[in-house]
Amino acid sequence: MTEPVHISPEYIAAGLKGLCPRCGARTLFAGVARFAPVCPNCGLEFAKFHVDDGPAAFLTLGIGTLVTIAAITLELTVSPPFWVHFAIWTPVTLLSVVASLRVAKGMLILAEYRNDAREGRIRDEPPEARP
Repeated sequence: MTEPVHISPEYIAAGLKGLCPRCGARTLFAGVARFAPVCPNCGLEFAKFHVDDGPAAFLTLGIGTLVTIAAITLELTVSPPFWVHFAIWTPVTLLSVVASLRVAKGMLILAEYRNDAREGRIRDEPPEARP
């Protein structure tokens, strides 16, 4: 029996569509931003990757900065009531963070897969030089 051909997707496509890093099937996510345990198409275990919630803090700060600048600009140009700010910026912030979190996590898991990244691994260092 021959081994199936695995085609690794591009970074943006993997993030936007939730593609498996090994076979390119749309099986990466089981929820909004939660990875599936395993790809049913090729059997790649997503649980062994360590993407976790690292991108969440970075994205929240970046998107928060952009939303704050937009809210201040709106306030200084139009001066709408407070409820308008609340009605606009709360959903914009939540949707932006969740959508970008999916993309970032998909791209990071692909990068980890392609680079064969593992925690605490040192390459080409003699054993006597390790602590």
